Amino acid sequence: MRNEKLTDNQLRMVVKIARFYYLDKLSQTEIAKQMGISRPTVSRYLQHASEYGIVNIQINDPFDSVTVLSQQLAEKYHLGRVVIASQVGETNSQILDKLGEAAAKLLQEIVEDGDTIGLSWGRTMAAVANHLLPSDKKGVCTVYLKGTVANSSRNNYASLIANGFNQAFETQTEILPVPVIFDNQATRDVVLKDRFIGKVMQKAIDCEIAVFTVGTTRDDAMLFKLGYLNPMMIRHLQKEAVGDIISQFVDQDGRIVDPELTRRTVALPLEKLKTKKHSVLVAGGITKLPVLHAALVGGYAKELVTDLENAKQLVKM
Repeated sequence: MRNEKLTDNQLRMVVKIARFYYLDKLSQTEIAKQMGISRPTVSRYLQHASEYGIVNIQINDPFDSVTVLSQQLAEKYHLGRVVIASQVGETNSQILDKLGEAAAKLLQEIVEDGDTIGLSWGRTMAAVANHLLPSDKKGVCTVYLKGTVANSSRNNYASLIANGFNQAFETQTEILPVPVIFDNQATRDVVLKDRFIGKVMQKAIDCEIAVFTVGTTRDDAMLFKLGYLNPMMIRHLQKEAVGDIISQFVDQDGRIVDPELTRRTVALPLEKLKTKKHSVLVAGGITKLPVLHAALVGGYAKELVTDLENAKQLVKM
């Protein structure tokens, strides 16, 4: 708002001072000395420059440019491709919906005839499955990368996800009908020797495309609610880990924090993600930022699908 009406001479003074300050980069003190006026007068005239539209200040934030952000993330984490989902809201459900839409579109572009797609479970993966469209690719197979049986009545969305991929790719997802975490390694090792289970696990190891997400160590983390871990182990993981990748808990650098627990886990070894033609990490929501960063630092992803806020924060980390 203009506080006072300026004469033509005063307006010329405003323009001159604005040129000194914004174009010649002189300080207000230097301008005051050169023009023989006080510094407060210079400051007041600069304010007039804004009020009268003589100077328009625009901030071009590079972090608001999706293209620039994607390039920065690709370079920082050595990724082949980064997709930043468009965001219409900040609620978890809104973010998941857009992540699912973006990831489903990416899959339509990268899946080729004869590919096997490895799947994880959880709400994020359910959002991906929900947005899949019928594909014209031939001979596509799908397989789970980890055990699908929950030790509680809580839904892990494994069935819903399988159905979504089955319909899109006209296939029948091969599941691992065992808990993802066993009480002891001996039982887990015996189960993996089963001919059927071993065959499915080998298919997961050999798949060309892995689509996975990450989990937190918050109290409401799905892996904590599915009945696999006792309270003492949960407290231990909350202290040592930033989250899980395919149900394997890692520190801030993406390293396994509890090898003994990992040896009780039926899941694709994390190092195998690095051998895939495509390893697509889909994750969003600011609570997942620490483990998302850990997964990227660990080199487990070749493609990333995330939301705008996480993308901004990842660039700064």
